Amino acid sequence: MAQTTRQILVTNALPYANGPIHIGHMLGYIQADIWVRFQKMRGHDCHFVCADDAHGTPIMLKSQQLGMTPEAMIAQMSLEHQADFADFGVRFDHYHSTHSEENRELASLIYTRLRDGGFINTKTIEQLFDPEREMFLPDRFVKGTCPDCGAEDQYGDNCDVCGATYAPTDLKNPKSAVSGATPVLRESEHYFFDLPAFGDMLKEWTRSGSLQDEMANKLNEWFEQGLQQWDISRDAPYFGFEIPDAPGKYFYVWLDAPIGYMSSFKAYCAKNGLNFDDYWKVDSEAEVYHFIGKDIIYFHSLFWPAMLKGAQFRQPTNVWAHGFITVNGTKMSKSKGTFIMARTYLDHLNPEYLRYYFAAKLTSRIDDLDLNLTDFAQRVNSDLVGKVVNIASRCAGFIAKKFDGQLSDTVAEPELLAQFTDAADAMAEAFEKREFSRAMRDIMTLADRANEYIAVKEPWQLAKDDSKAQDVQDVCSMGIHMFRTLMIYLTPVVPELSKQAQAFLNDDFTWDSAKQVLTGHKISKFKALLQRVPMENIEAMIEDSKDAMQAQQAPANPHLANDPISEEIEFNDFAKIDLRVAKIANAEHVEGADKLIKLTLDLGGETRQVFAGIKSAYNPDDLIGQLTVMVANLKPRKMRFGMSEGMVMAAGPGGKEIYILNPHDGAEPGMRVS
Repeated sequence: MAQTTRQILVTNALPYANGPIHIGHMLGYIQADIWVRFQKMRGHDCHFVCADDAHGTPIMLKSQQLGMTPEAMIAQMSLEHQADFADFGVRFDHYHSTHSEENRELASLIYTRLRDGGFINTKTIEQLFDPEREMFLPDRFVKGTCPDCGAEDQYGDNCDVCGATYAPTDLKNPKSAVSGATPVLRESEHYFFDLPAFGDMLKEWTRSGSLQDEMANKLNEWFEQGLQQWDISRDAPYFGFEIPDAPGKYFYVWLDAPIGYMSSFKAYCAKNGLNFDDYWKVDSEAEVYHFIGKDIIYFHSLFWPAMLKGAQFRQPTNVWAHGFITVNGTKMSKSKGTFIMARTYLDHLNPEYLRYYFAAKLTSRIDDLDLNLTDFAQRVNSDLVGKVVNIASRCAGFIAKKFDGQLSDTVAEPELLAQFTDAADAMAEAFEKREFSRAMRDIMTLADRANEYIAVKEPWQLAKDDSKAQDVQDVCSMGIHMFRTLMIYLTPVVPELSKQAQAFLNDDFTWDSAKQVLTGHKISKFKALLQRVPMENIEAMIEDSKDAMQAQQAPANPHLANDPISEEIEFNDFAKIDLRVAKIANAEHVEGADKLIKLTLDLGGETRQVFAGIKSAYNPDDLIGQLTVMVANLKPRKMRFGMSEGMVMAAGPGGKEIYILNPHDGAEPGMRVS
């Protein structure tokens, strides 16, 4: 009986646009991607969207710290995020940003519907205010002494030492984390969403099967305590969307962040001719699923469905939460090198390894997942390389050499092969229910049977007797059939490995093709599909992670800490230095020099030759045409490679961190710098 094609929209929690992705984040994205790939293999209309969460005070402050506009910073971070996702095989149909016109329009629409429906009210509240930066301070931007245990340097919402929660105004000796100033109390009018008005609806929805049982039970605490009005506004300065008809007031980031699911999909619909309302109208029959971390369940299971209900949109079909990542049994550690960025992992290891390891441990529950790096290497080597790929490598050579790549016209062991093909429905059920670990166990059980069959039949022994040629072809063809079926089941988990397998088999996988058998089929020459996990690469990844974290944890101004400002000089001493704008007319490598680039500098008609120790940071071709600043009256110095007639100005500690000075547009060669 043919299955009905389902209309499915899948979203992932939006990564925050003020920092890179780490492997803890990747758990949820890989989990969702596996599920989406499975649905697409089944032939369903499954759309997978995401976006960067690009608003809020941290974005504003981080961009100021970097000397960039918030727009430039989030655009750059979006490119980095998308590169990480793509390289891990996470294949979004559309990736967007909450700082978009679609999101502005939808946030305003939802807000005005809530307002007009009587679900928005205002009241004056007192908040801590930074008098130096002239801004109200979010809880996490206030630090002080815990009012309960006396621990110092604690955030304004909870104490990391004793676990107490409190208001930032309860802190003793509060300080602004932005400027260090002592904050003062100021009044401000804020806008609130009437969450309690949706209490009965939320109790019913959270118990309707839309959440995992653990989450539904956890949310009972909120109902027992009584739902509170939710503050949805923030005061300027703030990077976000201004509230309609409320100058100087901005939507709190958590109001417009989940709306990013809708706006990303709306942009996708516009590009692909889909009807947005078919998925988001109240009576929609489409399925909408959110994959999120357990730390943001309240926003997605209380505030978000209530907002949607009040604004006349449908609620999600399911909100599925996952647990956190530990590494080697403990919380990800910066000092131990186990706080691993996605890009650091990718620099050293195949992303398919991690996809498989996560799948082998993921269930539909919200358990934390431990990435034990020794077990990680052993399991990938044993399961993917030693079991699955081994089946093909043991059989393919005989088919290629003795039978010109032609599989047998018959199935030698139909009952054995049926154990593989008949597993398709059970495998599909496991994938559908997000019981990936059960599916991986069942796949490896079948892989063991395939390897046992080959070991018993010993085609390498049969091949020594020419009269057993048909037996060799039959046995090895059986091996290829079993390998093919296993790779179909593994396709959502290791898509790149599957792509290589499909090229080897001259086949295109769908889920239903697991029940088909390619007798008499011609395969290509076998090439190694997957290498064993190199332990030295794991060790290198840990060391790189340590180095990266040590750099991040350096003093607020490590350059001044490590290289203090020199003793004062008189103005006349400084006046002796003649700094000039120069154009780099040519730049080239210096043969035999590890650090030097030879620069030809144009001072507006006069040229100088300068040898600069910047090779570790610059490609010579990239320098040509740039303006820089040079010391023009430095006494020429004879070097082994020629005469150096000055010095270019640069900053940085060395290595790749060297930055030549570039004057602004309008400066011309020969101009004096004073």
